[in-house]
Amino acid sequence: MRRKVIAALALIVLAACTKESTQPSQPATPAAAATKAAPPAALVRDPHSFSHPDEARVEHLALDLNVDFAKKQLSGTATLNIHREANANTLVLDTRDLDIRSVTLLPSNAAAQVTLGNADAIMGRALTIPLAADTNAVRIDYSTNPSAGALQWLEPPQTAGKKHPFLLSQSEAILARTWVPIQDSPSVRFTYEATLHVPKELLAVMSAENPQQKSADGVYHFKMPQAIPSYLLAIAVGDLEFHAFSDNSGVYAEPSVLPKAAHEFEDTPKMIAATSEQYGPYRWGRYDLLVLPPSFPYGGMENPRLTFLTPTVIAGDKSLVSLIAHELAHSWSGNLVTNATWNDFWLNEGFTTYIEHRITEKLYGRDYSEMLWALGRTECEEELATLSPGDQHLYINLAGRQPDDAPGIVYEKGALFLRAMEEAAGREQFDAFLRKYFESHAFQSMTTQRFVAYLRENLPGIYEKVSADAWINGPGLPPNAPKPQSQAFAKVEAQVKAFESGTKASELKTEGWSSHERVHFIQSLPPTLTPQRMAELDAQFHFSDSGNSEVLSAWLEKSIDTRYKAAYPAIERFLTTQGRRKFLTPLYKGLLAHPEDVAFAKQIYAKARPTYHSVSQGTLDALLNGK
Repeated sequence: MRRKVIAALALIVLAACTKESTQPSQPATPAAAATKAAPPAALVRDPHSFSHPDEARVEHLALDLNVDFAKKQLSGTATLNIHREANANTLVLDTRDLDIRSVTLLPSNAAAQVTLGNADAIMGRALTIPLAADTNAVRIDYSTNPSAGALQWLEPPQTAGKKHPFLLSQSEAILARTWVPIQDSPSVRFTYEATLHVPKELLAVMSAENPQQKSADGVYHFKMPQAIPSYLLAIAVGDLEFHAFSDNSGVYAEPSVLPKAAHEFEDTPKMIAATSEQYGPYRWGRYDLLVLPPSFPYGGMENPRLTFLTPTVIAGDKSLVSLIAHELAHSWSGNLVTNATWNDFWLNEGFTTYIEHRITEKLYGRDYSEMLWALGRTECEEELATLSPGDQHLYINLAGRQPDDAPGIVYEKGALFLRAMEEAAGREQFDAFLRKYFESHAFQSMTTQRFVAYLRENLPGIYEKVSADAWINGPGLPPNAPKPQSQAFAKVEAQVKAFESGTKASELKTEGWSSHERVHFIQSLPPTLTPQRMAELDAQFHFSDSGNSEVLSAWLEKSIDTRYKAAYPAIERFLTTQGRRKFLTPLYKGLLAHPEDVAFAKQIYAKARPTYHSVSQGTLDALLNGK
């Protein structure tokens, strides 16, 4: 998740799949699969799941759901094929706010007498299903709650086209259980298929094999032949059109957004090719993008075959496409080799951020990637300063906490850890290590402990050489943390000093600056800058009107710090027209830090909250209510 390619030169040949509804009376037969659900390599206790996959484990999911925009509800059946150990007599699933109407054991078609456990504020309720001797699948008839945490139902005014409603999902980290009864743990992988019934004027897509045109009857069939964890289940329904980049890559978006998206992301096939060359074949068939309405809470979400994207990365100049690189990199780190629990989240995001930087270096040069490395280290240091020591580790115990609130330092601190290993081992040897790591653990879950053992075995001596334990189980950045050096940023900092010394904004040497250089310039400005000097910069560079969300967000944060009130209308406009949590949280925090801005912040939030995703609402409700 977050922000950030790869083209597949060697794609897995998938067996042809028939497009028939899957509402079986007998156990569903999984679609012909390139990779079936394999037994987890290391079953560990997941503190965020009620399930017991060591006893009975979901191997295949078949959905048949009606998408009802009027009721804001998905309703239908989920059929789960299971693998049972010899003495297993129950199947335990994760649910949250689901209306379970009935459960049927298959193949006997006998009704099951199920038990719903007590509700937990974070984890929901366990659904315990007693199994008969011959049970190898169960069919659950259910519907979702209109306020299901994973689902956002947008009214037409909240979309780009303003004519049709829109549905989008966000299952990571433990929200899949709010729209599917499932073993909602990243350690459990399964294949899936689905039939969706939607309004005829809309197109449905999922993290699966997707249509590229609307169906005349509003019925869509999907197959996902590679085994995935539940947090990668995804659905979107809206007025969508498709533009192809290549034989295996393209972009979906609302009609008015599609031309801009097609131009912005046209380098995606190059990214696929670069990553495949570096880390092994792309294993997921197609790699498509879906540009969502602006309320999507993240920069991107790496749903396999269909990365979800915020429109805030469409800057017009391709300056923010590193987000595509990040989400594409997840096709190896995260989607292919997955953190076994959310305590091991750094194994997904630290690896992915490292690969993102390597992709951008290969495509755009070392100087460009060093800017991203430098920005990342600065971001990491700033967040570390706000965290308790225990939350500064890469491996973090999140038991009893929302995994969505895991500190963001796992991205950049994790990436710096991998860069430290690269520098200690040598790039050629470290690249071979990573490629082997992805190939030998493909479609498996990974714990921090298992990774350490693999590192010790395959790069002897590196664990000690980089002081790996200090990275994984220690606070802050170790003394040996790489310090990226950007010549471009050194020139930017010289201009900051010149401005501080009295040079006029019109005389600063900024020609040819990228968005990253502009962000670094803004972030390097002292908080003691007067509103008058901020106004001078704004008049020269029009930062308050920037179409680049990263530049605008940095400028608005600096405007709050320096009390530059002329930018406050832009703050309100920005907070009410997009829902990306990365931008929302620091701006609201900044306003709340000044007593005279608290009423302004709450006024904006009251207006904007209905347009935000539940993930953003949860974070901001706690922030604005002082919890």
